[in-house]
Amino acid sequence: MTKTGEAPQDQAPSVVLVTGPSGAGRSTAIRALEDLGYEVIDNLPLSLLPRLLEGPPPVRPLALGIDVRNRDFSISALIDTIDRLTGKGQFPAQVLYMDANEEELVRRYSETRRRHPLAPGGPPLAGIQAERELLIPIRARADVLIDTTGMSPHEAKAEVERWFRTGEGGAKLGVTLHSFSYKRGLPRGMDIVIDCRFLQNPHWEENLRVLDGRDSAVAAYVAADPRFPPFFAQVKGLVDLLLPAHKDEGKAHLSIAFGCTGGKHRSVAMTERLAEALAQDGWHVSKRHRELERRDAQRKREDVV
Repeated sequence: MTKTGEAPQDQAPSVVLVTGPSGAGRSTAIRALEDLGYEVIDNLPLSLLPRLLEGPPPVRPLALGIDVRNRDFSISALIDTIDRLTGKGQFPAQVLYMDANEEELVRRYSETRRRHPLAPGGPPLAGIQAERELLIPIRARADVLIDTTGMSPHEAKAEVERWFRTGEGGAKLGVTLHSFSYKRGLPRGMDIVIDCRFLQNPHWEENLRVLDGRDSAVAAYVAADPRFPPFFAQVKGLVDLLLPAHKDEGKAHLSIAFGCTGGKHRSVAMTERLAEALAQDGWHVSKRHRELERRDAQRKREDVV
């Protein structure tokens, strides 16, 4: 009997095309995939890829690293490569796009004092902006989008591993649950976004305000709202329907985000509750609490100063 969430036993090795703006973590992703047993080919000229794709299916999973430094790089050639990969029926293929916001990329270039490949003689900002604009069509084609803003290399590596770790019988369909604040905008790359702002808000309870949704007292307060049980049941029922459907379609992941006003209480509690339920059902689940991660990162910077 196959455990819920596992890929079929005869699933062929996959090809992962890794790309994204310079400084967003592409090299980290490549190293993570190599550690997971992928055969890595980095910066292979795009003109040589057809010969690779026309050969026999890879014996083990294959990761291809592509960025603007590739010889004969162009957006049209990269889109053609994606079409070739995703159109090959003998093995599944995915596009992994490593991303980060503009402010984060500028900070990383400032810290490393590297030159941007699209602005070798000037400040990196101009190159960062040009490259992000250039890659918009590729970002739209991503199967897996990992935003490394605020992540350390170790955290980015762990996130790649959550999506692409394979074991006996192949890879599991992965579920990532996010909490966020609407004040800071919607998270990118989500398949589903659900608003939790109608639930009673622990912020207005003085003894709960300083806590977050991971605390049992906050979770109990949110769950005590009469609207919470039917809301959670409806969301869980929807996810229970979608996950097997995504798996049957050959999808590798589903990203779901829960938002509230501050991204601290209700959305976090809902994310934690659903993650626990899905893990108990046997699904491979990872969590990200965007605003809590930002708060923790800010504290670390203040401690350094």
